[in-house]
Amino acid sequence: MVVSVELDEFDRKILRALQANADHSMAHLGSVIGLSHTPCWRRLKRLEAEGVIQKKVTLLDRQHLDLNVTVHAQVRMNDHRPEILERFEHQIQDIPNVLECYAVSGEYDYGLKLVTKSIEHYDRVLTRQLLSLPEVASIHSVFALRQVKYSTQLPV
Repeated sequence: MVVSVELDEFDRKILRALQANADHSMAHLGSVIGLSHTPCWRRLKRLEAEGVIQKKVTLLDRQHLDLNVTVHAQVRMNDHRPEILERFEHQIQDIPNVLECYAVSGEYDYGLKLVTKSIEHYDRVLTRQLLSLPEVASIHSVFALRQVKYSTQLPV
């Protein structure tokens, strides 16, 4: 179980600044949030140790990489035994086009977010990888027409 971490305003400022740009030098980050280098560094290390900061990544522009199609797929399983669901969750990790996978409530069992080069490429991912997973009963796909909002920044 994940335990909530107590954050003060300096911690929140650090998190907001790093979400906007994780490339800050420690001196610049400290000046942005109003702390000197050492206290800022200590807070950052504490936030990392407590798991608030999981990792630092580089965000890529999917269209520059010819990944122009975003698909939201809803997966229905035909067997809900824990070992079957665990196997599905393990196998979905190996499909690079799947960016996100959620166990969901309602009519479907999982929600996926995928990116592909084209609808034809999605069809290959769907038929060769997703539908070949054991116990997948059906997949309902919805294609995004345009992106209205995209953010990786959590509201802290």
